[in-house]
Parts: sequence; C-alpha cells; structure tokens
Amino acid sequence: MIEFGWPWFFYLLPLPLLAWLLPRANRQEAALRTPSFNRLKSLAAELEPRSSRLLWRSFVLLLWLATIVAGSQPKWVGDPITLPSSGRDLLLAVDISGSMGTEDMSLNGQMVTRLAAVKAVVGEFVERRRGDRLGLILFGSQAYLQAPLTFDRNTINTLLTETPLGIAGGKTAIGDAIGLSVKRLLDRPAANRVLILLTDGVNNVGEVSPIQAAKLAAQEGITIYTIGFGADQMEVPGLLFNRTVNPSAELDTETLTEIAGLTGGIYQRARSTQELAGIYLALDELEPIEVDQETYRPEKSLFFWPLGSAIILSLFVAGFWLIKTTLAERAFSSKDDAEVTS
Repeated sequence: MIEFGWPWFFYLLPLPLLAWLLPRANRQEAALRTPSFNRLKSLAAELEPRSSRLLWRSFVLLLWLATIVAGSQPKWVGDPITLPSSGRDLLLAVDISGSMGTEDMSLNGQMVTRLAAVKAVVGEFVERRRGDRLGLILFGSQAYLQAPLTFDRNTINTLLTETPLGIAGGKTAIGDAIGLSVKRLLDRPAANRVLILLTDGVNNVGEVSPIQAAKLAAQEGITIYTIGFGADQMEVPGLLFNRTVNPSAELDTETLTEIAGLTGGIYQRARSTQELAGIYLALDELEPIEVDQETYRPEKSLFFWPLGSAIILSLFVAGFWLIKTTLAERAFSSKDDAEVTS
C-alpha cells in the first residue's frame, strides 16, 4: 500500500485558488501603466482559442498537484515480514592451525585435508541453522573474530570457505578462542549462548588456559560443545614399506571433555568426515529459546515519480507560455505596422 510521510502537505492544494479569490482591493496596482501592454494582453486573449486556455490551465493544475504529491513524501509499504522469532546465538570456533592440513579425511571418494572436510560439513550445518544468529571464530596461534553474530548464513559460509590454512599461526590457542567467545557472547541473552569448538590438537600457546576460560564461560552461562577431529590411523609411505601412524596422538581429549563438562555441554570425537557430519546433525537438535517476535514492513520511497512529472510539466508550461507570448508579440507588431501604413 501507499502511505505519505507528510500528509499535511495536501492542505496546500487550495492555495492557488485562495490566492485567485483574494479581493482586488487587497492587490497592489502597478505603479506604471503601459497601454501597449494592455493591448498586447487583449490581443493575446483574442488569438488564444478556448481549447488552448483549457490545456494551459490543465498543465498548471497538474503541475501544482504533482508538486504537492512529491512534497507529501509518498512511499510504498510492503507486507509485514517476520524476523526470526526463535533460535540461539551460536559461535563456531574452528581450529585452522598447521595440523589441520593433515590429509587423513575422505570427502567424495578423495583424500582431503582436515580443514577441507570441516569446511564442507560446517558449511552444511550453517545452512541448516535457520533462525539462529551465527558467528565465526578462527584460531591458531592467535584467535580472532572472523564474523560477528549475524543471521546472514551466506556470509558465514563464504568467510569459512575462503579461510586459508595456518593464517592464524601454526600452533593452537584453545583457551584464547574460548576467552574471545565469552567476550562476544556477554551482551547476548544469558540462556541463549552456545559455543561449538572444533580442534585437532592440544592447547600449546595463548594467554589463557582452556580450563580457566571454560570456568569463566560457565559463570556466564555459556554452553560449550567440543569436538575432537582427526583420524586414529593413517598410512605413511616409508623407504621400504608403508607404516601406520596415529595422526591424532596430540589430541587432548581429557581437556576437551572437561571443558564441555564444566559448561554443561558434551565432548564428541570425530574420526572421519561422516562422524563429523553426524555430530553436527546431533547439534541440530538443540532446542531454540523463544523470544518476542519482531516484524517490519519494507518501505520504498516514491517521491521521485511525482517530482519528475512536475519537472516535465514545468517544461511544457514554460514552452507553452513562450509560444503563446511569441505569437502575441508577432500579431501585435503586425497590427501596429498596419495602423501606421493606414
């Protein structure tokens, strides 16, 4: 529907009529009278047909109407759109240290790095979290906020997909990642804070220990779900024969379990891409917290349409007046020449 920002502007519509109806006694007479001008005026009235006068007045009337409509600030108001009415504030903390480059994961029949598998699985998880505010924290030797909490899932996915390995350093600062998450979630509703932390290693750098950060998160009512990622076995080519190694030997399962227990979350172990996908499917079962519904109606300003019409009509009025005046002057000159000759 169409609404007007300044509807009182329509009260100015009768203003030209009121000006025309003013008593002549209140109008100031010209200080200098020119008979030739009166003759020109009467001659122009004789030459102008009735249809032309009607057209002229119609142009002026439409010009004034378009100006009033433009000044009233018309706008198109769309149908109400309901904003997400439920959901959680989910922060995703993803380890991008050097060890995430280990190629021990299978994705679509090909061996890929752990980070590539995480991007695929977490990307699908993000797409499913409609109604949640999502944020992204990346950590290695340092932890930093890649994306604040937002409903824009496409941006979260894009930022995660474009993240290069090791950009935050080669080591693992789990405690700093949790501390940064607590800082970003403090201004959110107390019963609506969740951190999902994924790592493949052990905390070996940082300003805060993971347990201290977890205790702080527990005090603030933040639930932390921890995921330990990485295969238990991996074939490594040797000089004479292949040997089997455990690429996840450094994974600190005990600390990750304690972090989850302190905050009311759970720790889960993912040894393959399929197990990781299953964990994120389980996390999809988190019950959302109901909040008050919010709606808004999109608005689009329309004032430029009547304003453009007024500009075009003003050009017509000016052109019409110019033509009429020119014709009257030529007729006046011809009549004067005829009188002089006679």
